[in-house]
Order: sequence, then structure tokens, then C-alpha cells
Amino acid sequence: MKLGIMQPYFFPYIGYFQLMNSVDEFIIYDNIKFTKKGWINRNRILANGSDHYITLPIKSDSDYLLIQDRYLAETWTIEREKIIRRLDNAYRKAPYYDTVFPFIKSCLYYEESNLYNFLFNSLNCIKVYLDILTPLIRSSNISINHDLKSSDKVIAFCLARGAQQYINPIGGVELYDKFHFKSNGIELNFIKSSPNIVYNQGANHEFVPWLSIIDVLMFNSKEEIKGMLNLFTLE
Repeated sequence: MKLGIMQPYFFPYIGYFQLMNSVDEFIIYDNIKFTKKGWINRNRILANGSDHYITLPIKSDSDYLLIQDRYLAETWTIEREKIIRRLDNAYRKAPYYDTVFPFIKSCLYYEESNLYNFLFNSLNCIKVYLDILTPLIRSSNISINHDLKSSDKVIAFCLARGAQQYINPIGGVELYDKFHFKSNGIELNFIKSSPNIVYNQGANHEFVPWLSIIDVLMFNSKEEIKGMLNLFTLE
């Protein structure tokens, strides 16, 4: 059994869904600290030929709170309309706008102020849209010692779920040691997205890679995206 683990991200790039699609179970952390300036509450879209951020406003609170204890700010209903207008302006001429824009709007209008629940819903909706069958599991629902850190925690998740293989994004290659995993009966691999994921972004400008999945959805058919999900190597 193959396992993947990630934090919940706000409409993440296609590599996130490549990992999700390549494993048998996908754990999404809810009981770790919220990190600022990461991808949990923001991502990039294409506007006027360059990348621009869209950001979920988070209620001010202790920096030590877990993701599951963070909430969207009271200004969210106002900020949501701003994001929707930005998406409309950015993508109204995209070939799959008529299908994708209402779908993304439905994710943004999901009536949930808890940050984790809000993000989990959008990730699950995109999973279903792309016909990804991998079950999504909330990390706190798995019985392990949640005080463990780094690779020891990941190994504990693997052992608890009966996973023989753990796949991590390529960015973690300096963090995890293959021998440490192998000594616990687990094969460790790193997924690396192909640089060949390039598509027509509908304007005369240099291709802007690794934007939010929203960009991929707007400019590609579902079948084309499903093909992209397999454009990676395991190292």
C-alpha cells in the first residue's frame, strides 16, 4: 500500500494532485501548526500574463494554534467576492471557463468558517472532478503518537495504515533518509513533476508554470488534466 501525506493547501498546484492520485491513501494534516506565508491559505493565478496571489483571510489568533483550530476571518464574505471578481476577470476568456468558474465558485461559497474543513472540502471537490479515487484521511483520526516529529511521525503513519511505500514531494529529499524508512520496512520515494507540463494559457506571453490548479482547470479539458496527473518521475 502506498501512502502520501500533505498539509491542506488552497487550490494547490497540479503536483499536489499528482501525489494524491499516485497513492492508495492520502493523509491531510489537521493537527499541526498553521504556518504563515506557505500555501495553506494562498496560491497564485494568472492575470495579465503574470502570476498574482489570491489569499484566504485568516482570523487573528495565537501563532501556536493547530490548523484545525484556525478560522476564516469575519471579512471572508467580502474578500470572497473580491477573489471571485479577480478569477472572473482573469479567466473569462479561458476555454473551460463556463464549466470551471461555477465549480470554483461553489467551493468558495462553501459555508464553513473552520479553515481545515473549508480546505478539505475544496480538495475533495477537485479530487472528485478529476476522477481521483484515493481516499482522503484526516491525520488526527489515525491512532499514533502525534507528538512525534519529522520522519518518525511519517513512519508511524505508514505503520498504522499498513503502508509499504511512502511517497513524498521532491522538496523533502533533504529531510528524509531512505535507509531510515527501509529499516522500518518502508520504501521511500520522491515524486518529481515533469517540466513538460506546459499548456496554452491563451495569450502571447511566456508560459507561467506551477500556478494554482485553477489555472490548469481553466485551460485544459478534464481528459488532458488526467493525462498530466501521470507526468512525473519517482526518485
